Amino acid sequence: MRRMAGESTVKFKKMRRRDDDSFSDIQKPPPKFPKKAIALATVLFLVGSALIVVGALLLTGYIDAKYGDRTWPILILGSIMFIPGFYHVRIAYYAYKGYVGYSYEDIPEFE
Repeated sequence: MRRMAGESTVKFKKMRRRDDDSFSDIQKPPPKFPKKAIALATVLFLVGSALIVVGALLLTGYIDAKYGDRTWPILILGSIMFIPGFYHVRIAYYAYKGYVGYSYEDIPEFE
């Protein structure tokens, strides 16, 4: 039987011995689904989105001008809630879809 160029005869890779009894990447248990963290991220995302929309409506004048002094605090609070909510919801979505480099371990868990 002839070997092709670049083809290797090694089919298995020997693992290094570890003295600390830690797991290899293959032996790790699957990460738990962080329900509370994803629920909190979803709430932050939705409330932040709503506050940004209300702030934008106040800023453009679609909502009565007597509430104009509340425009910037609402926009800032909405942004503070939206950014981490969107970030963690995006990580959860990508981990659910199985994209490479995304895992539920990337989302902080509240215990």
